[in-house]
Amino acid sequence: YIPPQVRKAQETLDDKKREELGRLKKMVNGLINRLSEPNLSSISGQMEELYMSNSRKDMNETLTDTLMNACVTAVAMPARLLMEHVLLVSILHHNVGIEVGAHFLEAVVKKFDELCKSDGEGKECENLLALIAHLYNFHVVHSLLIFDILRKLVSTFSEKEIELILFLLKNVGFSLRKDDALALKELITEAQRKANSAEKKFQDQARVRFMLETMLALRNNDMRKIPGYDPEPVEKLRKLQRTLVHSSGSGKDTQLRVSLESLLSADRVGRWWIVGSSWSGVPMINDTQSKTQEKLHIGKVSSKILDLARKQRMNTDIRRSIFCVLMTSEDFLDAFEKLLK
Repeated sequence: YIPPQVRKAQETLDDKKREELGRLKKMVNGLINRLSEPNLSSISGQMEELYMSNSRKDMNETLTDTLMNACVTAVAMPARLLMEHVLLVSILHHNVGIEVGAHFLEAVVKKFDELCKSDGEGKECENLLALIAHLYNFHVVHSLLIFDILRKLVSTFSEKEIELILFLLKNVGFSLRKDDALALKELITEAQRKANSAEKKFQDQARVRFMLETMLALRNNDMRKIPGYDPEPVEKLRKLQRTLVHSSGSGKDTQLRVSLESLLSADRVGRWWIVGSSWSGVPMINDTQSKTQEKLHIGKVSSKILDLARKQRMNTDIRRSIFCVLMTSEDFLDAFEKLLK
């Protein structure tokens, strides 16, 4: 039971909060609508001030919603516009804190995964993929996520997926080659194998052939073979990014090295990549096997050794195990073998 006066206070508080959020949304919307390369410096500065004067949670949610509404539409967005929006996220990610980029990235990846499963006709998937590609271009996220997405697309390998693979490789292919040439080579081999096995399935054979040619051009570092490839706009905006990011926040250490699986299961498991966020590591650690092995070793040793272990304050199973192994081994080779087990 909530007394009427307390209920009234809560309602007024909710109204006040709603009003504040509405005002904040209007301000962020206004800034995003005016966003362009020449005024990026002033707008990122005003955004940083908003982060200082409002709660991070409210700001992250408002900014993500506004950007998603602006960038994820049923028609293909101009590449330049997407780049400028992602560059703003990147500057805030480096200057304000990594939770800015992490919140936006998680929302984009979840929406992308959701839309990939549905058979929509619009260009939302391409727009979301372009956002992820530019988050990688502007050092918000590590290549690990891009390779995860590519592997997922290659494993499904329908006509929609082939379009998305081509689109992604055109945007970030050469950066991926620079970051991890071996992983890209393995991916290309896998795609070729899939294309050979599914040759009869596609009506549009030319598209598959074109994708394989693009991949080979990437592997051979031949930029001329990729139509419409122009690294100039990204390079220009990267230079602008270097001038706007405060020196302490720049560098590779702010890149989020997070996998696709971690992002999709964040609500269930938690977010280990954000400092201070709760995380349950249970699904990642298979404890049962190691515990049975530890008990096996302890079962074989005498109670005298176990008493000694207790006297030496070996207070966990693993410590007692190691102590008993060291005390009962015949020589260093025997100890080494037992420790490995």
